[in-house]
Amino acid sequence: MKSKNILIAPSMLASDLSCLKDEVIALEKAGADVLHFDIMDGHFVPNITFGLPVLESVRKHTRLPFDAHLMISEADKYLEEFARVGCNWLSVHVEACPHIQRTLTRIRELGMKAGVAINPGTSIFCLESIVKHCDFILVMSVNPGFGGQKFIPEMLARVQELKKNLSGTDVQIQMDGGIKVENINQIRSAGVDIAVVGTGLFSQKDYSTQIKKLRLAAEKG
Repeated sequence: MKSKNILIAPSMLASDLSCLKDEVIALEKAGADVLHFDIMDGHFVPNITFGLPVLESVRKHTRLPFDAHLMISEADKYLEEFARVGCNWLSVHVEACPHIQRTLTRIRELGMKAGVAINPGTSIFCLESIVKHCDFILVMSVNPGFGGQKFIPEMLARVQELKKNLSGTDVQIQMDGGIKVENINQIRSAGVDIAVVGTGLFSQKDYSTQIKKLRLAAEKG
């Protein structure tokens, strides 16, 4: 089922990390829908970012849902901990979870929305047997590991194909990587329900105005 309006999920990796508490408070006031945290371990991807204590420390400063994208090896070991620190949505990569159906089932059992993240080089055929265990699919429109990368336009066709395959289900499509005011309408038109926005939001000082611009641009046409 397509969301009535696109959801805007600020990517906290692009925020001012020196004052993360202030950032989450400001984003809630500005009208963000969900806060997206890229969790990287320096092994599955070549970078290290947020850990569990960081999420736990800022959780009490906002009522917005926390969306954790696990770009980590052996993700199954940490599912309970991400639930404990207050995550509401959790996505994992098929490459990091050898028993992906069991992983998704466990995420739901812990009270979180379960997502599968697919890299630009990951075949969407791997989703055929697990869609019914997902609440959302995260389509990476850059290669994961670093913020500020350019959008890969070929991923729009991937979203369109996924949307057809998901017809009749409540599974949502999330997209992350290079999303800006200039391309969010294409992304929305292709079928994306949740836009993860990094520098396309945080490059501006007025978050409220920029979120409004993103929403308006998404719904044009």
